[in-house]
Amino acid sequence: MLLPDCVLFPHGGLPLYIFEERYRAMLDDAIAGSCCFAVARLTDEETHPPLDCAAQVGTIGLVRASREGDDGTSQLLLHGVMRVRFVRWLDEKDYPYAEIEPLISHFADESQKDAAMKTLIGAVEDTVKVLPKPVQDGIFGLLNRADDPALLTDIVSQQFIQNADLRLKLLEELDVGRRVTMLCEALAELKFEPEE
Repeated sequence: MLLPDCVLFPHGGLPLYIFEERYRAMLDDAIAGSCCFAVARLTDEETHPPLDCAAQVGTIGLVRASREGDDGTSQLLLHGVMRVRFVRWLDEKDYPYAEIEPLISHFADESQKDAAMKTLIGAVEDTVKVLPKPVQDGIFGLLNRADDPALLTDIVSQQFIQNADLRLKLLEELDVGRRVTMLCEALAELKFEPEE
């Protein structure tokens, strides 16, 4: 599925309203099969097949819940599963359809994993310290579930980064250490207003 200014991260959630005929057919095929489909950011005017109008990296997602309306439209929640590269776009379906390959995140220096996680959590702490304590507790309840820096970067990216270009760069970056650096820099610029 091609969506403008939309980047889904692994472990993130994306609510969708499916109303176009082609995407209704895509959802039917997904539900009849693996209950999965990929989301890619539309980067230019769409073509069929989308050879140069979509990002090369996207996220395959699992349909967690779907409700079809009387008019044939559907509301669903897509849960991000993993990064994928679109290897070759095909024209055999009415909706965007591609061969994909999985992309695996890595950490260049395994000995730095713990330090990277502490650094990123510290950057989040600095960013949210003006928020009410219950909100902070909720954020850290979510982040404390991450036992791996790759997972932590995806959670922070999904929850805190709104700029679509930066989101795409974070999705495309497979080196988790570089992702941590990018996120710390972005969080340093993110300002929440203190509660009165």
